[in-house]
Amino acid sequence: MNTVQKQYVNREISWLQFNARVLQEAADESVPLIDRLRFVGIFSNNLDEFFKVRYATVKRIAQAGKTGKSVLGGANAKELLDEITQIVIRQQSESLAILRRIESLLIEENIYMINEKDVTHKQGEFLKSYFLEKVSPALVTIILNDLDKIPLLKDSAGYLAVKMVMKTKSEAKGVGRFFTNVTNEVQYALIEIPRTVDRFVVLPNEGDKSYIIFLDDLIRYNLGSIFSIFDYESLSAHMIKITRDAELDIDNDLSKSFIEKISSSVRDRRISEPVRFVYDDHIEKDTLKFLKDKMGIEETDSVIPGGRYHNRRDFMNFPSLGRTDLMYKRYPPLPIVGLSMEGSLLEQIGKKDYLLYAPYHTFSYIIRLLREAALDPKVKAIKITVYRLAENSQIASSLINAVKNGKEVTVQIELQARFDEEANIQYAEQLQQEGIKLIFGVQGLKVHSKICLIEREDAGKLMRYGFISTGNFNESTAKLYTDYTLFTANQPILKEVAKVFNFFDTNYKVHKYKHLIVSPHYTKSVFSKLIKQEIDNAKAGKEAFIKVKMNSFTSYKMVDRLYEASQAGVKIQLIVRGTCCLVPGIEGLSDNIEAISIVDKYLEHPRLFIFGNGGDPKVYISSADWMTRNLDYRVEVGCPIYDEDIKQELIDTFNISWSDNVKARVHSIKQDNAYRSNKMVKVRSQVATYEYYLKKMTHIEN
Repeated sequence: MNTVQKQYVNREISWLQFNARVLQEAADESVPLIDRLRFVGIFSNNLDEFFKVRYATVKRIAQAGKTGKSVLGGANAKELLDEITQIVIRQQSESLAILRRIESLLIEENIYMINEKDVTHKQGEFLKSYFLEKVSPALVTIILNDLDKIPLLKDSAGYLAVKMVMKTKSEAKGVGRFFTNVTNEVQYALIEIPRTVDRFVVLPNEGDKSYIIFLDDLIRYNLGSIFSIFDYESLSAHMIKITRDAELDIDNDLSKSFIEKISSSVRDRRISEPVRFVYDDHIEKDTLKFLKDKMGIEETDSVIPGGRYHNRRDFMNFPSLGRTDLMYKRYPPLPIVGLSMEGSLLEQIGKKDYLLYAPYHTFSYIIRLLREAALDPKVKAIKITVYRLAENSQIASSLINAVKNGKEVTVQIELQARFDEEANIQYAEQLQQEGIKLIFGVQGLKVHSKICLIEREDAGKLMRYGFISTGNFNESTAKLYTDYTLFTANQPILKEVAKVFNFFDTNYKVHKYKHLIVSPHYTKSVFSKLIKQEIDNAKAGKEAFIKVKMNSFTSYKMVDRLYEASQAGVKIQLIVRGTCCLVPGIEGLSDNIEAISIVDKYLEHPRLFIFGNGGDPKVYISSADWMTRNLDYRVEVGCPIYDEDIKQELIDTFNISWSDNVKARVHSIKQDNAYRSNKMVKVRSQVATYEYYLKKMTHIEN
């Protein structure tokens, strides 16, 4: 291993280790059974996205004949593709073993996952009826033998590869009028598994026993009906799927609007290069060879043998069957202490800053504030950035309500939010039709900031209110993602938020900021200065520490800054949920750095930065991770916390997370996802954080 590889963990390998932590949750027998299945689904969904984006990028580098060492942390692109495939094969094998274990435990709970061979006569009658009414009309079946190549397969869709061993002509009876030219001994076909039908079909209970069958197996059970016009000797069906490159290639046609360009690029994604081919490892060799030849599978594609079922991401929506005892206990979201939903939120925020920490606090405050602004006659304008909206977004409806009430509403919507492009295009068209002013960002930069500005005129004086967040304004994900949102009427901060919106309109002009930390112009330099200040404090014998919580840490330049700080004696604590290219604990380089990852019921999503500052800590929340894309190629906003109570609250919640010794894993050069182990009292930080806020609320009430 060379020096570069010792000093940095490869980004792709580190990401796969994060996904292994998700798989650990599926394997953890202390996690409720149905939630364990859902973690299997998250693992699978993550892997699909990894191949569409990261693997596809490395493949492009390899196909261009380049090594990619400068951008891949010292790894060679071709060798990295091979290493990724081997890791994924091992992880897939492990996930299958975990699934088998979960299924055996479900049986103990009288829940049976059956396949087509287990179906009783009574169940068969139900499944035939279900198939004819709901499945058969949605099926697409393609006979392959006489085609030069397989028709375009949909990205990540599941297909049953069917092999029919035909009877010889002398054996065939009564089919000549249909197929007089059938001479092949074997016919191949593909059946697309429809996405419009639930993947898990719940059969009628029998006593206290519940039965579930995969849609795939329901189709297998009815293969005879599908191919009834063929005179076959035997039928077999095995699942396959491909994953395509998800990179958007946006054309430069000046005659097209930006929406048209993105729409066209999203459509082109459907015919982009395949990067992964997954198949049931029990498939017959001749069938597999036939498919690979017809599909033109290349050596740079990842070919992965899997189990009987693919698209295990569908386990994220595994039916609950009414078994709340097999799912995580639901904690009702709490109110923010001191911020009443009964009175005017604008008036209350005008007097004091407040912090919302979802999902511990209810996201309803954001909806309630926008609805109040939509109705308040004194509110003149609302400006907001949109990255990912909920499917039926109350945010969008609140903004539409505002424009109908005569407010000037401006929405910066990011059409290139990966995998949400189509949804955002639809929202953009809807908002535009309602009279909302849309901004599509800055050429060459994604807008990832999470900001909202409300302008209100009272007695001839303009007052600004707003909120700045670490996560998307999405009421659906707010139930699953942990994120901070600051409500504030701090006028100097909000004047700078207004500058960010001005930058969207006139992006040739770079504004200066005294309070906000804004990418792409200042984030890296400001955080570098803050790190440098801690280095100077350490050298001067003052208290010096850095505490950071974020999703991913892949910027080698920022890694080097922390290595420098560690060597100067600055104590550094990192909570990095996902990819972490920094290696803690290297003698003489990173001795003073500890790093953990927390994977639990909720997805840890905040970006929080705390600097010791010689005993008077500086605290920031931000939309930006320390990744090259966030620092240099996106519009991001970080915000200082000036309210002393909120500052302490953020420090407290960081420390609670840092004390986790139940769901915390240690980042290390070994990349082994070892659980943090110590002799301290057991702390599961997500539970402890909820209890922290519950105690604050109870204390105020008493």
